[in-house]
Amino acid sequence: MIYDILIIGGGVTGTAVARELSRYQLSIALLEKEAELAFGVSKSNSGIVHPGTQNPPDSLKGRLCVRGNKLLRGLSREIGVYFKQVGELIIITTAADLPRLQKLLSDGRKLGVRGLRIVDRKWLAKNEPNLSSAVPYALYAPTAGIISPYRLVYDLAENAAANGVEIFTDQLVTGVKKGRGFIVETTRRKFEARFMVNAAGLYADEVAALYGAADFKITPRKGEEYLLDKKRENLTRHIIFPLPTDKGKGMLVIKTSDGNPMIGPTAEDIEDKTDLSTTAEGFRKVTDSVREMAPCLDTRDIIAYFAGLRPVSGADFIIRAETALPGIVTVAGIQSPGLTASPAIAEYVVRLLRKAGLNLRRKKHFQKYRPATSHLFASSVRRIRGLLERDPSYGDIVCRCELVSAREIREAVRRGARTMDGVKFRTRAQAGRCHGGFCTTRIMKIIAEELKLPLTAVTKKGAGSELVTGDRRAPV
Repeated sequence: MIYDILIIGGGVTGTAVARELSRYQLSIALLEKEAELAFGVSKSNSGIVHPGTQNPPDSLKGRLCVRGNKLLRGLSREIGVYFKQVGELIIITTAADLPRLQKLLSDGRKLGVRGLRIVDRKWLAKNEPNLSSAVPYALYAPTAGIISPYRLVYDLAENAAANGVEIFTDQLVTGVKKGRGFIVETTRRKFEARFMVNAAGLYADEVAALYGAADFKITPRKGEEYLLDKKRENLTRHIIFPLPTDKGKGMLVIKTSDGNPMIGPTAEDIEDKTDLSTTAEGFRKVTDSVREMAPCLDTRDIIAYFAGLRPVSGADFIIRAETALPGIVTVAGIQSPGLTASPAIAEYVVRLLRKAGLNLRRKKHFQKYRPATSHLFASSVRRIRGLLERDPSYGDIVCRCELVSAREIREAVRRGARTMDGVKFRTRAQAGRCHGGFCTTRIMKIIAEELKLPLTAVTKKGAGSELVTGDRRAPV
């Protein structure tokens, strides 16, 4: 089969592009090298929906961030993913930095960020009581929000699939050749398409080199982050930023859509695209920095350490139609605020494809809406009672830390989860303080039952990460 368009990369950018293209009468395939979608850069995203305050007014990322912030509000309602506007504060610790704060205010207003204003000590004492009393001023951006990065990816992908997009995982791209269109070789098979989008995240430069566009390099920027217990959900009322530096937005106090605050990240440029290690030095840097902003931080509340890699390639996004190879659009260097900008990036990519000759005819029956997934941890008592009446298995609690039922885990597998991490990202089972100490074996059994696999074939994140060994012929 020759597809109209092939998308390489199953993170938030690739799935946003897939969903936007699924509005049209096209045959579309999306390829992801990992066992599941969102297992690359997107799995470590903080889930902040940025307002656009920390980007130059003449930058592509600035314009797309502001546009994406607006689009995500409607998109979240359409595909049923939880979004909450919580606002952000960019703080200073000395009045001497007020001019820098005013410059951010001016740049943000030029970009069209709504509601920006500088607030003083009196406002901060009332509205952010856990903030250090040494903070004299902050830039308040009310349009900042929080969203689940992985559930955004999965819900985008599910809606795209409902509109005809074919999704293929475990497809590491090894070659791109010119044919009638483009022939893309993976470790498993060949695909052919008339047009192609490279949204391969950390590996966008390596994919680009396969089609002769090796004029940029992706440098992984490692960020160590630390997750706090849900009981500290109200550590702060807003997302708290220090003044940004040339390395990024600094170390933050991050509210999350799931209730667990996060602190971090560090910012260290490295070469290894697989290095997700955490360090004692990173821990010290983050906790010392955050305590300057929120002195009440107690490190005993930290329940998880992890690191993510941001795909850095210069100061701005790279989004371009390849003139030497008409029909290919490269989308690279999508670091922060990439998640926020993703729906706007998708619009931009579609415009480039149209200019490149892709015939776009809108579908008469585009399925715009996707029913929201039920999560007990986010449901009212009344809602939970209704779910129990509909299906008693909602009362069979598998993950006690995060209040996840057997029904939710089975539904996650039926929606596409194939691994323990896939279940965790969709449901939060294993994401609490015990890290799966109580629920791992039960989740494994449910995955095995649903997929008709032996327990020895159940993995954490794909081939090579099996949890148990034994006789693969043994029945579950």
